[in-house]
This record gives sequence, C-alpha cells and structure tokens, in this order.
Amino acid sequence: MNIPTVLLFDIDGTLISTGGAGRRALELAFGATHQREDAIATFKLGGMTDRAIVRQGLEIIGQPPTDLAIAMVIAKYLEFLAIEVPKVAADKYVIHPGMTEAIAEGKKLGAAIGLGTGNMKDGAKIKLQRVGLYESFTFGGFGDDHEMRPELIRRGAQRGVKHLRVPWTEARVVVIGDTPHDIAAAHAIEAQCMAVCTGGFTRQQLTEAGADWVFETLAAPGAIDVMLDG
Repeated sequence: MNIPTVLLFDIDGTLISTGGAGRRALELAFGATHQREDAIATFKLGGMTDRAIVRQGLEIIGQPPTDLAIAMVIAKYLEFLAIEVPKVAADKYVIHPGMTEAIAEGKKLGAAIGLGTGNMKDGAKIKLQRVGLYESFTFGGFGDDHEMRPELIRRGAQRGVKHLRVPWTEARVVVIGDTPHDIAAAHAIEAQCMAVCTGGFTRQQLTEAGADWVFETLAAPGAIDVMLDG
C-alpha cells in the first residue's frame, strides 16, 4: 500500500447481514408512532439512509415528513433495533466472507478503517456490536451526518483523511459496498468503489452501475490486495 488509504465499509449487505432485524425494527417503529407497520412494505431499503427510508415511509402513509416526525420514528426504531437484533438466529446474523480479514490487513498496513453507512451511528453500533466489529472502526460517515449518501460518505472520507494526517489530494479513498447507491456515492466524491455481491445485487448489475471492481465476496482471490493497492 503505497498511497495513504481510507477504507469506508458499508454495513448492511456488505459487512454483515442481520436477518431482517433492521426492517422489522422499522416496521415496529412505524406501528408505534403511526399504527402503520406497512409504511415501508412497498420498497427496498438497500443503499438507502435511515432518514431517507423514514421520509419515504411517512410520505407513503400520508404523513408530513417533518424533521420532528422523522426523529420520532427513528428514536423508536433504535429502541426496537436493540430488541430485535438479539432475537435473530446466529446462522442468519452473519459477517460476510473476507470482511474480518480485510479489516485486519488494512490496519496492519496503516489504512484508515472507517464506516460509510446510511445507518444512524447508534444503529450501526447496535448492529455491529453483536458480531464484535464495532470497535474495529475509529470513525465513519453515518446517517446522522446527512440524509444523502454522497454527503455522509464525504464526511467519512474527511474524517479518514484527518486520521491519516495527510491532505485530501494525497489520499486514496475506497468505498466498500453492495449496492449501486454505494457506487454512485463513491464516485460523487471522486472515490473508488469496490462492490461485493453479498447484498442482493448481481455482478452484472454492480458492474453496469460503474463499480471500479466487483467481487463475489472479499474472500475471493486477490480482492483484498486490490482493495488495498488498486
């Protein structure tokens, strides 16, 4: 690794799968606040930020998506998430292949290891603590930072560059994700994107979305080397 490198890992579908705990917690949150557990039933959540999901759910059920209304649903969501995560069977709540090794190798070589996720920071903590990964990340860009994914990725990259103590122009930023949203966000800030096929999108879909590299998982031969060295 010759260039100072920031690695930003997405959570859902990339680092881990949570067996539907996040969706179920959101459904319960809408049930508790609006008696409408079906608010998010008609759209896919992959690649969306928590705030964007709640905004769309509110619009679907005919409720004004004010900052207060969004905050109320998210507060309930975080309460339910802490309840739902421990309920998921161990074989459904998994770290995806190669992720633990990628983090360890990145740290060994001096990369700045962070999160780039639409999850609220507290939600990220709940999800990752179950599998012992949260402490692996010293910074990140989160759903708290911005509702739009490119902007929260930008915040994560800025924190990573600060961690490396180098100018932005001297650093390499790589977003590791599983959706076209991750790819678009990376390219919006002139970062690179390594896409993995662990979240429901195919190699062809991720390639067509413009990923710099696509691997089935980070356990694929050469994937971690490419992530670290390009």
